Amino acid sequence: MSFPLHRPRRLRRSAAMRRLVAETRLHPAELILPAFIKEGAAEPVPIASMPGVVQHTADSLKAAAAEAAELGLGGIMLFGVPATRDAVGSAALDPDGVLNRAIRDVKAEVGDGLVVMSDLCLDEFTDHGHCGVLTAEGAVDNDATLEIYARMGVAQAEAGADVLGPSGMMDGQVRVIREALEGAGHHETAILAYAAKYSSAFYGPFRDAVDSQLTGDRKTYQMDAANRSEALLEVALDLEEGADMVMVKPAMSYLDIVRDVADMADVPVSAYQISGEYAMIEAAAAHGWIDRRASIVESVLSIRRAGAGSVLTYWAAELGRWMKEGSL
Repeated sequence: MSFPLHRPRRLRRSAAMRRLVAETRLHPAELILPAFIKEGAAEPVPIASMPGVVQHTADSLKAAAAEAAELGLGGIMLFGVPATRDAVGSAALDPDGVLNRAIRDVKAEVGDGLVVMSDLCLDEFTDHGHCGVLTAEGAVDNDATLEIYARMGVAQAEAGADVLGPSGMMDGQVRVIREALEGAGHHETAILAYAAKYSSAFYGPFRDAVDSQLTGDRKTYQMDAANRSEALLEVALDLEEGADMVMVKPAMSYLDIVRDVADMADVPVSAYQISGEYAMIEAAAAHGWIDRRASIVESVLSIRRAGAGSVLTYWAAELGRWMKEGSL
């Protein structure tokens, strides 16, 4: 009788054994909570397409940030939903605008106990919903947009943001923001570049979350889902321009890109588990088609396993609670 020298099933025989040999684990510090604040809201506003996620008031956002800090999460990424919009996203530059005010409030609440990140893009602030200003012909004007991004970056840094997240996919955005920060003396403000951001069908619920005014799409400046090697070029450009961290977005449908970027980048790599990816799991679980908790954990593990050092996920706080309880 012959005996196999190695039988993988020996290491799967019990929960304790599987825990012992697990190659990938989740930790609260690897999770970043995206959060929305709605100007003028008297109470949190549920987002119908994202069950469990709300547009915060100032007070509920501070409470969410305080909990995130207490749970030991890696950070919180803030998105503003302004009451008024215009063609050039003026509210993004207003020191008392919804996002800059939220940055100040959250930073005052958590201090250095949580990394405070802010989305740096115009799509929430423009009346046309694009990530930049438009030409007379309706195309996004890359260079005119960069001028606003530079000012927006300084405004967010002055409000207290630890990390800026330029997400508009404008060519040269990291360089102009870095130069503006240096010129204004914000040498310690980091940039998490949305380096490989794809034009995705899975962004739909996010547009509900920020009350987006977009009609049409962003295919002329976000990446084509068919392209893989182009992501490495985009990441390399952002690294050359001074990105401190880089991001792949979306995450679950782009795990090959996450792996590619993790293999080539010499800075921390994040991935964003986006609204549509969240909504699909919540919807399937609500119908009883999948186990909600197991699916959440498996989905985030898959992103970490692919190589992301941190994951932006709307389940960050819930996962943190499970870990704190010791039930994960």
